[in-house]
Amino acid sequence: MIRALYSFLMWLVQPLVRRKLARRAVAEPGYLIAMGERFGQFEGCASGAGDFIWIHAVSLGETRAAAALIARLRERLPGLRLLLTHGTATGRAEGVALLRPGDEQAWQPWDTPGNVTRFLRHFRPRIGILMETEVWPNMAAVCREQGVPLVLANARLSDKSLKQALRLAWLSRPAYGALAAVWAQTQADADRLSRLDANVRGVLGNIKFDAAPDRQLLDRGRAWRAGQPRAVVMFASSREGEEALLLEHLKENRALAHVERAELAINNVANAVQWLIVPRHPQRFDEVATLITRHGFAVSRRSAWPDHPPAPAPALAPTATDTPTVWLGDSLGEMPLYYGLSDVVLLGGSFAPLGGQNLIEAAACGCPVIMGPHTFNFLQAAELAQASGAAQRVHDIGEAVTAACRLALDDAALKRGRQVTLTFAAAHRGALERTVDAICELLGQQ
Repeated sequence: MIRALYSFLMWLVQPLVRRKLARRAVAEPGYLIAMGERFGQFEGCASGAGDFIWIHAVSLGETRAAAALIARLRERLPGLRLLLTHGTATGRAEGVALLRPGDEQAWQPWDTPGNVTRFLRHFRPRIGILMETEVWPNMAAVCREQGVPLVLANARLSDKSLKQALRLAWLSRPAYGALAAVWAQTQADADRLSRLDANVRGVLGNIKFDAAPDRQLLDRGRAWRAGQPRAVVMFASSREGEEALLLEHLKENRALAHVERAELAINNVANAVQWLIVPRHPQRFDEVATLITRHGFAVSRRSAWPDHPPAPAPALAPTATDTPTVWLGDSLGEMPLYYGLSDVVLLGGSFAPLGGQNLIEAAACGCPVIMGPHTFNFLQAAELAQASGAAQRVHDIGEAVTAACRLALDDAALKRGRQVTLTFAAAHRGALERTVDAICELLGQQ
């Protein structure tokens, strides 16, 4: 009865969902691609015959984590035919590069029994692998009814998400309970997922530690960094409201007197280093560019660079009245390049109560991380990084700027920090192989 009511509401709001997608498409045209797939219309997709390995990676981060899993599964399951689904335009755009002839890519169907049933009947997947967090009641229930094992890999669940799920326990517990298997990142995740009746079969670690950054992009970024006279500090995957915090702090400090490098130029942080902002969501690129100029800085966008950053500026501007230029990373799929270009990273999503973004890729690229107080989405990774010295935790953006400049301008400390982050990233690999073993065992192909 409860799921029937939920299903009716999900069916009822479908016209509103279409309108919302159309509005989002104004900033991200990718949302207009094959919109009918979200509502059970798959005429443009080849059908399956029980041979698809279906992986659902809702957004950009999950798609990047899925890349390593897909590559290893192809090695273990020759002839693998991939069905890759997403919920966001950035995830779908990233996923295109993971496809091979015979594979298919589609939107996740809107969670009504009819949409999900048409999806399963069309593609007939052999197994469904959900990445990290994405569990929907009808998707889980219909998969079980249709005999499609649906599993949650690299699973994580924060305290905040658990509390929200428990408020809707009459809906969330049957959904998690319908999963054939759940493989958690940490024991804490496993404990929280068990409270939702999930069939937790193991704690396997975080696959993201096994994802190697694109070496070509990383090397290119490092070559660009070698041509810069100033240290580069990146605000990586910044979220709405956080860029304004940084820019306001830099604006206030511009007015302070210039100090010598021996004093680390902390009172003139706008000029002490080269600042690079890479927003998490591409639809905000123009908005952040406007924010930069509104705060009195010049802006140089990656999309306007030919094949290298702008001409080097003096190591330190002679006066606080000079206008510093802030770089804006307004491209997709180039995070390894930005990490290679940077000396120190501020962790986006951690300076507002948003839970923080993933710091693992930064560590794998050898970038020490400065993170704010809010890292509940990646709590264990953040705590492990802090304990190892790969990351520093600060209270606010002001402390972050000071810590980043201090580290970036201290060559010896920076060298030690880079080595620590690389060691930290290497020490936590192995979840990928354990996860692939578990999937193959479930499929009966050990």
